[in-house]
Amino acid sequence: MTDYRRLRVALLGAGAVGSQVAALLLRHGDELADRAGAELELAGIAVRDVDAPRDADLPKELFTTDAETLILGSDIVIELIGGIEPARTNILQAIGSGADVVTANKALLATHGPELFEAADRVGASVYYEAAAAGAIPIIRPLRDSLAGDRVVRIMGIVNGTTNYILDRMDTEGADFGDVLADAQRLGYAESDPTADVEGYDAAQKAAILASLAFHTAVPLDAVYREGITSVTASMIEEARAAGFVIKLLAVCERLEADGTESISVRVYPALVPVSHPLASVHGANNAVFVEAEAAGSLMFYGAGAGGVQTASAVLGDVVSAARRHIAGGVGVGESTRANLPVVPIGHVTTRYQITLEVADAPGVLATVAGTLSDGGVSVATVVQTVEGEDEPTARLIIGTHRATEQALSATVDALAGSAVVERVVSVLRVEGE
Repeated sequence: MTDYRRLRVALLGAGAVGSQVAALLLRHGDELADRAGAELELAGIAVRDVDAPRDADLPKELFTTDAETLILGSDIVIELIGGIEPARTNILQAIGSGADVVTANKALLATHGPELFEAADRVGASVYYEAAAAGAIPIIRPLRDSLAGDRVVRIMGIVNGTTNYILDRMDTEGADFGDVLADAQRLGYAESDPTADVEGYDAAQKAAILASLAFHTAVPLDAVYREGITSVTASMIEEARAAGFVIKLLAVCERLEADGTESISVRVYPALVPVSHPLASVHGANNAVFVEAEAAGSLMFYGAGAGGVQTASAVLGDVVSAARRHIAGGVGVGESTRANLPVVPIGHVTTRYQITLEVADAPGVLATVAGTLSDGGVSVATVVQTVEGEDEPTARLIIGTHRATEQALSATVDALAGSAVVERVVSVLRVEGE
Protein backbone atom coordinates (compact mmCIF):
# COMPACT_ATOMS: atom_id res chain seq x y z
CA MET A 1 0.00 0.00 0.00
CA THR A 2 1.14 3.54 -0.70
CA ASP A 3 2.71 5.26 2.27
CA TYR A 4 -0.16 7.50 3.34
CA ARG A 5 -0.51 9.81 6.28
CA ARG A 6 -2.41 8.03 9.06
CA LEU A 7 -5.65 9.43 10.48
CA ARG A 8 -7.13 8.02 13.67
CA VAL A 9 -10.86 7.30 13.51
CA ALA A 10 -12.98 6.91 16.65
CA LEU A 11 -16.29 5.09 16.48
CA LEU A 12 -18.98 5.80 19.09
CA GLY A 13 -21.58 3.04 19.15
CA ALA A 14 -21.56 -0.48 17.73
CA GLY A 15 -25.20 -1.20 17.00
CA ALA A 16 -26.61 -2.29 13.65
CA VAL A 17 -24.94 0.56 11.75
CA GLY A 18 -21.84 1.00 13.90
CA SER A 19 -20.87 -2.67 13.70
CA GLN A 20 -21.09 -2.57 9.91
CA VAL A 21 -19.06 0.66 9.73
CA ALA A 22 -16.32 -0.94 11.82
CA ALA A 23 -16.34 -4.14 9.77
CA LEU A 24 -16.12 -2.26 6.47
CA LEU A 25 -13.33 0.00 7.74
CA LEU A 26 -11.30 -3.06 8.73
CA ARG A 27 -12.13 -5.09 5.62
CA HIS A 28 -11.65 -2.40 2.99
CA GLY A 29 -9.02 -0.26 4.66
CA ASP A 30 -6.62 -0.29 1.69
CA GLU A 31 -9.30 0.73 -0.82
CA LEU A 32 -10.60 3.50 1.43
CA ALA A 33 -7.05 4.78 1.93
CA ASP A 34 -6.59 5.05 -1.84
CA ARG A 35 -9.84 7.02 -2.15
CA ALA A 36 -9.20 9.26 0.85
CA GLY A 37 -5.48 9.78 0.38
CA ALA A 38 -4.95 8.78 4.01
CA GLU A 39 -4.73 5.59 6.02
CA LEU A 40 -7.85 5.32 8.17
CA GLU A 41 -6.93 3.63 11.42
CA LEU A 42 -9.88 2.50 13.54
CA ALA A 43 -8.50 3.68 16.86
CA GLY A 44 -11.29 2.23 18.97
CA ILE A 45 -15.01 1.70 19.48
CA ALA A 46 -16.68 3.31 22.49
CA VAL A 47 -19.67 1.37 23.86
CA ARG A 48 -21.58 1.03 27.12
CA ASP A 49 -20.99 -2.73 27.36
CA VAL A 50 -17.92 -4.27 25.73
CA ASP A 51 -19.37 -7.78 26.10
CA ALA A 52 -22.72 -7.14 24.40
CA PRO A 53 -23.44 -9.19 21.23
CA ARG A 54 -22.66 -7.42 17.94
CA ASP A 55 -23.89 -7.73 14.37
CA ALA A 56 -20.32 -8.22 13.14
CA ASP A 57 -17.29 -10.13 14.43
CA LEU A 58 -14.95 -7.36 15.60
CA PRO A 59 -11.64 -7.50 17.51
CA LYS A 60 -12.35 -7.35 21.24
CA GLU A 61 -9.34 -5.11 21.89
CA LEU A 62 -10.95 -2.27 19.93
CA PHE A 63 -13.77 -1.83 22.45
CA THR A 64 -13.67 0.66 25.31
CA THR A 65 -16.05 2.36 27.67
CA ASP A 66 -13.84 5.47 27.85
CA ALA A 67 -15.36 7.56 25.08
CA GLU A 68 -13.69 10.82 26.09
CA THR A 69 -10.11 9.51 25.87
CA LEU A 70 -10.86 7.89 22.51
CA ILE A 71 -12.40 11.10 21.17
CA LEU A 72 -9.55 13.35 22.27
CA GLY A 73 -6.99 11.14 20.54
CA SER A 74 -8.72 10.99 17.16
CA ASP A 75 -8.82 13.00 13.94
CA ILE A 76 -12.30 11.88 12.84
CA VAL A 77 -15.10 10.89 15.22
CA ILE A 78 -18.06 8.83 14.01
CA GLU A 79 -21.10 9.20 16.29
CA LEU A 80 -23.65 6.40 15.91
CA ILE A 81 -25.05 6.30 19.43
CA GLY A 82 -28.31 8.05 18.60
CA GLY A 83 -30.45 10.18 20.90
CA ILE A 84 -29.49 13.50 22.43
CA GLU A 85 -27.13 12.65 25.27
CA PRO A 86 -24.35 11.64 25.54
CA ALA A 87 -24.16 12.13 21.75
CA ARG A 88 -24.33 15.95 21.97
CA THR A 89 -21.60 16.11 24.61
CA ASN A 90 -19.41 13.65 22.70
CA ILE A 91 -19.71 15.60 19.45
CA LEU A 92 -18.92 18.91 21.15
CA GLN A 93 -15.86 17.28 22.74
CA ALA A 94 -14.74 16.06 19.32
CA ILE A 95 -15.25 19.46 17.69
CA GLY A 96 -13.47 21.18 20.56
CA SER A 97 -10.45 18.93 20.01
CA GLY A 98 -10.35 19.89 16.32
CA ALA A 99 -11.71 16.61 14.99
CA ASP A 100 -14.21 16.35 12.18
CA VAL A 101 -17.46 14.58 13.04
CA VAL A 102 -19.54 12.11 11.06
CA THR A 103 -23.01 11.40 12.44
CA ALA A 104 -26.29 9.75 11.46
CA ASN A 105 -28.12 11.28 14.42
CA LYS A 106 -31.24 12.89 12.96
CA ALA A 107 -32.81 13.62 16.37
CA LEU A 108 -29.72 15.50 17.53
CA LEU A 109 -29.31 17.47 14.30
CA ALA A 110 -32.99 18.41 14.23
CA THR A 111 -32.86 19.79 17.77
CA HIS A 112 -29.25 20.98 18.24
CA GLY A 113 -27.93 21.30 14.69
CA PRO A 114 -27.24 25.06 14.78
CA GLU A 115 -25.29 24.68 18.05
CA LEU A 116 -23.10 21.92 16.59
CA PHE A 117 -22.50 23.72 13.30
CA GLU A 118 -21.59 26.97 15.08
CA ALA A 119 -19.14 25.09 17.32
CA ALA A 120 -17.53 23.53 14.23
CA ASP A 121 -17.30 26.89 12.47
CA ARG A 122 -15.46 28.41 15.44
CA VAL A 123 -12.61 25.90 15.17
CA GLY A 124 -12.68 25.28 11.41
CA ALA A 125 -13.99 21.71 11.70
CA SER A 126 -16.81 20.04 9.76
CA VAL A 127 -19.87 18.01 10.68
CA TYR A 128 -20.90 15.45 8.06
CA TYR A 129 -24.34 13.82 8.19
CA GLU A 130 -25.26 12.17 4.89
CA ALA A 131 -26.78 9.18 6.71
CA ALA A 132 -29.09 11.29 8.88
CA ALA A 133 -31.86 12.09 6.40
CA ALA A 134 -32.47 9.09 4.14
CA GLY A 135 -30.16 6.21 5.07
CA ALA A 136 -28.06 5.14 2.10
CA ILE A 137 -29.60 7.66 -0.30
CA PRO A 138 -27.19 10.48 -1.18
CA ILE A 139 -29.31 13.59 -0.62
CA ILE A 140 -27.32 15.82 1.76
CA ARG A 141 -24.43 16.46 -0.65
CA PRO A 142 -26.72 17.15 -3.63
CA LEU A 143 -28.67 19.72 -1.61
CA ARG A 144 -25.63 21.30 0.04
CA ASP A 145 -23.19 21.18 -2.89
CA SER A 146 -24.64 20.17 -6.27
CA LEU A 147 -27.70 22.44 -5.97
CA ALA A 148 -25.92 25.28 -4.15
CA GLY A 149 -26.08 27.40 -7.30
CA ASP A 150 -29.76 26.68 -7.88
CA ARG A 151 -32.95 27.61 -6.06
CA VAL A 152 -34.80 24.67 -4.57
CA VAL A 153 -38.54 25.27 -4.70
CA ARG A 154 -39.98 22.12 -3.18
CA ILE A 155 -39.03 18.78 -1.67
CA MET A 156 -41.37 15.84 -1.23
CA GLY A 157 -39.87 12.84 0.49
CA ILE A 158 -40.76 9.34 1.64
CA VAL A 159 -38.15 9.33 4.39
CA ASN A 160 -39.37 6.62 6.76
CA GLY A 161 -39.09 3.01 5.63
CA THR A 162 -41.34 1.58 8.33
CA THR A 163 -44.37 3.66 7.38
CA ASN A 164 -43.80 3.12 3.67
CA TYR A 165 -43.67 -0.64 4.23
CA ILE A 166 -46.94 -0.51 6.18
CA LEU A 167 -48.80 1.71 3.70
CA ASP A 168 -47.47 -0.20 0.69
CA ARG A 169 -48.69 -3.53 2.03
CA MET A 170 -52.04 -2.01 2.95
CA ASP A 171 -52.29 -0.77 -0.64
CA THR A 172 -51.13 -3.90 -2.47
CA GLU A 173 -52.74 -6.51 -0.20
CA GLY A 174 -55.72 -4.73 1.34
CA ALA A 175 -54.34 -5.54 4.80
CA ASP A 176 -55.23 -3.70 8.00
CA PHE A 177 -52.82 -1.32 9.71
CA GLY A 178 -52.50 -3.36 12.92
CA ASP A 179 -51.73 -6.62 11.10
CA VAL A 180 -49.05 -5.07 8.91
CA LEU A 181 -47.48 -3.23 11.86
CA ALA A 182 -47.19 -6.55 13.72
CA ASP A 183 -45.46 -8.09 10.69
CA ALA A 184 -43.13 -5.08 10.45
CA GLN A 185 -42.14 -5.54 14.09
CA ARG A 186 -41.56 -9.25 13.58
CA LEU A 187 -39.36 -8.57 10.54
CA GLY A 188 -37.37 -5.87 12.31
CA TYR A 189 -38.71 -2.97 10.21
CA ALA A 190 -40.47 -1.47 13.24
CA GLU A 191 -39.40 -1.12 16.86
CA SER A 192 -41.35 -2.71 19.70
CA ASP A 193 -42.49 0.87 20.42
CA PRO A 194 -43.20 2.16 16.89
CA THR A 195 -44.35 5.63 17.95
CA ALA A 196 -41.43 7.54 16.42
CA ASP A 197 -42.18 6.00 13.03
CA VAL A 198 -45.95 5.67 12.81
CA GLU A 199 -46.68 9.05 14.43
CA GLY A 200 -44.31 10.86 12.05
CA TYR A 201 -41.68 12.02 14.55
CA ASP A 202 -38.80 10.39 12.67
CA ALA A 203 -39.96 11.88 9.37
CA ALA A 204 -40.37 15.32 10.98
CA GLN A 205 -36.76 15.28 12.18
CA LYS A 206 -35.58 14.46 8.67
CA ALA A 207 -37.84 17.11 7.17
CA ALA A 208 -36.27 19.75 9.42
CA ILE A 209 -32.80 18.70 8.25
CA LEU A 210 -33.72 18.69 4.55
CA ALA A 211 -35.53 22.03 4.73
CA SER A 212 -32.63 23.68 6.57
CA LEU A 213 -30.28 22.62 3.77
CA ALA A 214 -32.56 23.30 0.83
CA PHE A 215 -33.65 26.77 1.94
CA HIS A 216 -30.49 27.88 3.78
CA THR A 217 -32.54 28.52 6.89
CA ALA A 218 -32.36 27.02 10.37
CA VAL A 219 -35.64 25.12 10.78
CA PRO A 220 -36.50 24.25 14.40
CA LEU A 221 -38.18 20.91 14.92
CA ASP A 222 -41.18 22.46 16.64
CA ALA A 223 -41.92 24.44 13.46
CA VAL A 224 -42.58 21.21 11.52
CA TYR A 225 -46.26 20.29 11.27
CA ARG A 226 -46.69 16.56 11.94
CA GLU A 227 -49.33 13.87 11.54
CA GLY A 228 -48.82 10.11 11.60
CA ILE A 229 -50.46 7.18 9.83
CA THR A 230 -52.32 5.49 12.70
CA SER A 231 -55.67 6.80 11.43
CA VAL A 232 -55.18 5.36 7.92
CA THR A 233 -57.58 2.46 7.31
CA ALA A 234 -57.93 -0.19 4.62
CA SER A 235 -61.08 1.54 3.35
CA MET A 236 -59.19 4.84 2.98
CA ILE A 237 -56.52 3.03 0.97
CA GLU A 238 -59.21 1.43 -1.21
CA GLU A 239 -60.97 4.75 -1.83
CA ALA A 240 -57.67 6.39 -2.70
CA ARG A 241 -56.88 3.69 -5.22
CA ALA A 242 -60.33 4.03 -6.81
CA ALA A 243 -59.69 7.76 -7.24
CA GLY A 244 -56.26 7.20 -8.82
CA PHE A 245 -54.08 7.81 -5.76
CA VAL A 246 -51.90 5.98 -3.27
CA ILE A 247 -51.41 7.10 0.32
CA LYS A 248 -47.84 7.89 1.38
CA LEU A 249 -46.42 9.50 4.51
CA LEU A 250 -44.72 12.55 3.00
CA ALA A 251 -42.24 15.08 4.28
CA VAL A 252 -43.03 18.24 2.31
CA CYS A 253 -40.75 21.29 2.34
CA GLU A 254 -41.57 24.20 0.05
CA ARG A 255 -41.19 27.89 -0.60
CA LEU A 256 -44.36 29.95 -0.59
CA GLU A 257 -45.61 33.49 -0.29
CA ALA A 258 -47.29 34.27 3.04
CA ASP A 259 -48.70 37.77 3.56
CA GLY A 260 -46.49 39.03 0.74
CA THR A 261 -43.31 37.63 2.28
CA GLU A 262 -41.24 34.74 0.96
CA SER A 263 -41.54 31.97 3.52
CA ILE A 264 -41.21 28.21 3.85
CA SER A 265 -43.52 25.45 4.99
CA VAL A 266 -42.28 22.19 6.46
CA ARG A 267 -44.80 19.46 7.18
CA VAL A 268 -45.28 15.70 7.53
CA TYR A 269 -48.56 13.89 6.99
CA PRO A 270 -50.20 11.03 5.08
CA ALA A 271 -51.13 12.37 1.65
CA LEU A 272 -52.77 11.26 -1.57
CA VAL A 273 -50.17 10.91 -4.33
CA PRO A 274 -51.30 10.39 -7.94
CA VAL A 275 -50.40 6.91 -9.21
CA SER A 276 -48.57 8.61 -12.10
CA HIS A 277 -46.13 10.38 -9.75
CA PRO A 278 -42.70 8.71 -9.25
CA LEU A 279 -43.19 8.64 -5.47
CA ALA A 280 -46.29 6.44 -5.90
CA SER A 281 -44.10 3.57 -7.13
CA VAL A 282 -41.79 3.54 -4.09
CA HIS A 283 -42.48 0.15 -2.52
CA GLY A 284 -41.53 -1.76 0.61
CA ALA A 285 -39.21 -0.15 3.12
CA ASN A 286 -37.50 2.01 0.51
CA ASN A 287 -37.20 5.79 0.67
CA ALA A 288 -37.23 8.44 -2.03
CA VAL A 289 -36.74 12.20 -2.11
CA PHE A 290 -38.23 14.22 -4.97
CA VAL A 291 -36.62 17.65 -5.43
CA GLU A 292 -37.89 20.48 -7.61
CA ALA A 293 -35.41 23.25 -8.43
CA GLU A 294 -35.81 26.30 -10.65
CA ALA A 295 -32.97 25.50 -13.05
CA ALA A 296 -32.33 21.77 -12.61
CA GLY A 297 -36.01 20.87 -12.74
CA SER A 298 -37.27 17.67 -11.09
CA LEU A 299 -34.82 15.21 -9.54
CA MET A 300 -35.52 12.01 -7.59
CA PHE A 301 -33.20 10.14 -5.25
CA TYR A 302 -34.27 6.58 -4.46
CA GLY A 303 -32.95 3.66 -2.44
CA ALA A 304 -32.67 1.99 0.94
CA GLY A 305 -33.67 4.38 3.71
CA ALA A 306 -32.40 2.20 6.53
CA GLY A 307 -30.45 -0.98 7.25
CA GLY A 308 -27.09 -1.47 8.90
CA VAL A 309 -24.81 -2.08 5.94
CA GLN A 310 -26.76 0.31 3.65
CA THR A 311 -26.52 3.21 6.10
CA ALA A 312 -22.86 2.33 6.75
CA SER A 313 -22.22 3.13 3.09
CA ALA A 314 -23.32 6.73 3.60
CA VAL A 315 -21.33 7.01 6.85
CA LEU A 316 -18.13 5.82 5.19
CA GLY A 317 -18.64 8.22 2.30
CA ASP A 318 -18.58 11.02 4.87
CA VAL A 319 -15.47 9.54 6.51
CA VAL A 320 -13.65 9.64 3.16
CA SER A 321 -14.75 13.26 2.66
CA ALA A 322 -13.51 14.19 6.15
CA ALA A 323 -10.17 12.47 5.51
CA ARG A 324 -9.71 14.33 2.23
CA ARG A 325 -10.35 17.62 4.03
CA HIS A 326 -7.71 16.76 6.62
CA ILE A 327 -5.17 16.01 3.91
CA ALA A 328 -5.99 19.10 1.84
CA GLY A 329 -6.06 21.36 4.89
CA GLY A 330 -8.11 24.48 5.32
CA VAL A 331 -11.23 25.15 7.34
CA GLY A 332 -14.30 22.97 7.18
CA VAL A 333 -17.33 23.71 5.06
CA GLY A 334 -19.90 25.49 7.20
CA GLU A 335 -23.67 25.34 6.93
CA SER A 336 -25.42 28.11 5.01
CA THR A 337 -28.40 29.39 7.01
CA ARG A 338 -28.18 33.08 6.15
CA ALA A 339 -31.42 33.17 4.15
CA ASN A 340 -33.29 33.11 7.47
CA LEU A 341 -36.71 32.64 5.87
CA PRO A 342 -39.68 32.49 8.26
CA VAL A 343 -41.26 29.07 8.74
CA VAL A 344 -45.01 29.61 8.60
CA PRO A 345 -47.82 27.55 10.17
CA ILE A 346 -49.64 25.05 7.99
CA GLY A 347 -52.64 27.37 7.69
CA HIS A 348 -50.75 29.36 5.03
CA VAL A 349 -50.31 26.34 2.76
CA THR A 350 -52.44 26.03 -0.37
CA THR A 351 -53.54 22.48 -1.09
CA ARG A 352 -56.65 20.44 -1.77
CA TYR A 353 -58.49 17.80 0.20
CA GLN A 354 -60.31 14.56 -0.24
CA ILE A 355 -63.02 14.54 2.45
CA THR A 356 -65.05 11.42 3.24
CA LEU A 357 -68.33 11.94 5.11
CA GLU A 358 -71.12 9.75 6.39
CA VAL A 359 -74.42 11.56 6.01
CA ALA A 360 -78.11 10.75 6.27
CA ASP A 361 -79.57 9.47 3.00
CA ALA A 362 -82.22 12.16 2.71
CA PRO A 363 -83.26 14.82 0.22
CA GLY A 364 -81.32 18.07 0.41
CA VAL A 365 -78.30 16.65 2.23
CA LEU A 366 -75.91 17.04 -0.69
CA ALA A 367 -77.07 20.61 -1.23
CA THR A 368 -76.49 21.40 2.45
CA VAL A 369 -72.96 19.93 2.34
CA ALA A 370 -72.18 21.85 -0.85
CA GLY A 371 -73.49 25.03 0.78
CA THR A 372 -71.21 24.54 3.80
CA LEU A 373 -68.22 24.12 1.50
CA SER A 374 -69.19 27.21 -0.48
CA ASP A 375 -69.62 29.27 2.68
CA GLY A 376 -66.06 28.34 3.64
CA GLY A 377 -64.70 29.46 0.28
CA VAL A 378 -63.97 25.89 -0.80
CA SER A 379 -65.17 24.72 -4.22
CA VAL A 380 -66.02 21.12 -5.06
CA ALA A 381 -64.09 19.32 -7.80
CA THR A 382 -65.58 15.80 -7.54
CA VAL A 383 -68.26 13.95 -5.57
CA VAL A 384 -68.75 10.20 -5.28
CA GLN A 385 -71.76 8.91 -3.34
CA THR A 386 -72.56 5.40 -2.14
CA VAL A 387 -75.47 4.23 0.03
CA GLU A 388 -75.33 1.46 2.64
CA GLY A 389 -78.10 -0.16 4.72
CA GLU A 390 -81.79 -0.66 4.00
CA ASP A 391 -83.85 0.24 7.09
CA GLU A 392 -81.86 3.37 7.95
CA PRO A 393 -79.65 3.97 4.93
CA THR A 394 -76.48 6.00 5.33
CA ALA A 395 -74.83 7.78 2.43
CA ARG A 396 -71.06 8.03 2.11
CA LEU A 397 -69.75 11.09 0.29
CA ILE A 398 -66.20 11.29 -1.03
CA ILE A 399 -65.60 14.93 -1.91
CA GLY A 400 -62.56 16.19 -3.79
CA THR A 401 -61.98 19.92 -3.39
CA HIS A 402 -60.23 22.47 -5.53
CA ARG A 403 -57.14 24.16 -4.11
CA ALA A 404 -57.63 26.49 -1.16
CA THR A 405 -55.66 27.61 1.86
CA GLU A 406 -55.24 25.03 4.58
CA GLN A 407 -56.86 27.47 6.98
CA ALA A 408 -60.03 27.66 4.87
CA LEU A 409 -60.12 23.91 4.30
CA SER A 410 -59.63 23.10 7.98
CA ALA A 411 -62.35 25.54 9.05
CA THR A 412 -64.71 24.05 6.47
CA VAL A 413 -64.11 20.51 7.74
CA ASP A 414 -64.89 21.74 11.26
CA ALA A 415 -68.13 23.26 9.97
CA LEU A 416 -69.05 20.00 8.24
CA ALA A 417 -68.37 18.05 11.44
CA GLY A 418 -70.82 20.30 13.26
CA SER A 419 -73.48 20.15 10.57
CA ALA A 420 -76.82 18.52 11.43
CA VAL A 421 -76.75 16.47 8.20
CA VAL A 422 -73.25 15.01 8.72
CA GLU A 423 -73.15 11.94 10.93
CA ARG A 424 -69.37 11.54 10.85
CA VAL A 425 -66.27 12.93 9.16
CA VAL A 426 -64.64 9.65 8.21
CA SER A 427 -61.34 10.95 6.89
CA VAL A 428 -59.55 14.01 5.55
CA LEU A 429 -56.52 13.61 3.30
CA ARG A 430 -54.45 16.21 1.48
CA VAL A 431 -53.40 15.80 -2.15
CA GLU A 432 -49.73 16.30 -3.07
CA GLY A 433 -47.72 15.84 -6.24
CA GLU A 434 -50.18 17.03 -8.85
